[in-house]
Amino acid sequence: MAITRQQVDYVAHLSRLSLGEEEKERFAGQLDRILEYVDKLNELGTEEVEPLVHMSERQNVFRSDEPSPSLSRKEALENAPRQAEGCFRVPSIIE
Repeated sequence: MAITRQQVDYVAHLSRLSLGEEEKERFAGQLDRILEYVDKLNELGTEEVEPLVHMSERQNVFRSDEPSPSLSRKEALENAPRQAEGCFRVPSIIE
């Protein structure tokens, strides 16, 4: 399946990309190779393969959610560039 310049223009338009002529040629070739690879993958017999949710069988690799002591206000503010009244001072963004 050969990708046409019109298809590249259409995809670029949908992606809000401004492509030069050289880029359009390069992307047409790259998209064509991607679709050829997908066609090759479609030749594989996957009817009897169960769908996967994850590639590995690991389940919940997160640490347990145990309460632990946090920093004191003084420790948290030690490296703050600016502070006022025990709080971080940041530039105002609302007028």
